[in-house]
Amino acid sequence: MSTPIVSVVMSVYNGERFLNEAVDSILNQSFGDFEFIIIDDGSTDSTGPLLDAYQKRDPRICVYHQENRGLVESLNRGCKAAQGQYIARMDADDIAVRDRLLWQLKFMEGHPEVGVVGGAIEFIDVTGKSLRTSVNLTEDRDLRSALPDCPFWHSTVFMRKEIIALLGGYRKIVIDAEDHDLWLRVAERYQLANLEAVVLKYRLHPYQVTVRKFRQMAVSSLAAQAAAALRKNGKPDPLDGATEITPEILDELRITEVALEATVARKCLWSIQTMCEIGEYATAFSMLLNLFQSSGWKHAEKRVVADLSLIAAQLYWREGRFMKSIKAACHAAITRPKVLGRPLKQPLRWLRYWC
Repeated sequence: MSTPIVSVVMSVYNGERFLNEAVDSILNQSFGDFEFIIIDDGSTDSTGPLLDAYQKRDPRICVYHQENRGLVESLNRGCKAAQGQYIARMDADDIAVRDRLLWQLKFMEGHPEVGVVGGAIEFIDVTGKSLRTSVNLTEDRDLRSALPDCPFWHSTVFMRKEIIALLGGYRKIVIDAEDHDLWLRVAERYQLANLEAVVLKYRLHPYQVTVRKFRQMAVSSLAAQAAAALRKNGKPDPLDGATEITPEILDELRITEVALEATVARKCLWSIQTMCEIGEYATAFSMLLNLFQSSGWKHAEKRVVADLSLIAAQLYWREGRFMKSIKAACHAAITRPKVLGRPLKQPLRWLRYWC
């Protein structure tokens, strides 16, 4: 097999349920000059045999089996093994649209100033049913302004291998925010972009996430942002050479407990809303109760607190706990009175339409 232009890199751990759809969506791309590097990160289900069967059928697939090392080490192994000029990320529960690689390669070839390009996504549920489509920022200036949050869906990105190698790949220290940290570092050398087109069907499904997990994500994300600000001002990056983010490093980065808890609440809110959207109310309720049992969630912005309280009112009502539901709704209204107008939004839209 000649050297491909594109290397698709995917890490999978116990992903048998959706694996066939994910792999097939890459193999059936309209652009075919690629290799597909898949890291089996210590799976204990049928993921390994499924991947071996694919590898026998299609020479573009290269499977690496390893003991479980986590996402960062797996992705770095895949990126290091990549032969292509470009690296396209893929996850084992998503579905790439047929022209994804073609569109992103064409864009990158025409925009040498861009280091990473993502794209819009179509949210789907466990069965593949379409839910909604994301609206993404596309221009470099807007994406840079949005970097306090993560402006890319990780499994949509298409990157230049040379810059990933130059930056040393993903940094393990920023656990669960390794992609956000990488985009911040890429932005120091290259421009960023998103395609307006949907390039991926992004599957939403229930998973067990605890407040502790969200706290780790918040710590890593805030640390990555603060480290980027220091580098921008010509100061050393405290994360370089460190093996973990310690309280001392957080102090050096000037990350306060208030900022940390506010970020935790914001990330929890998105996931709780997502679980409600796909009908996983029990999971959403469990996540919400875990968050409320933590000490600092009230440090969040009023919008987030009001939204969390409103969701709590809806979930308590579903549970038949009506007094708690009313109390939560009142708390939402007191925190942010404008939430009371939400039930009127759709009728008002219909009224404007018919008038």
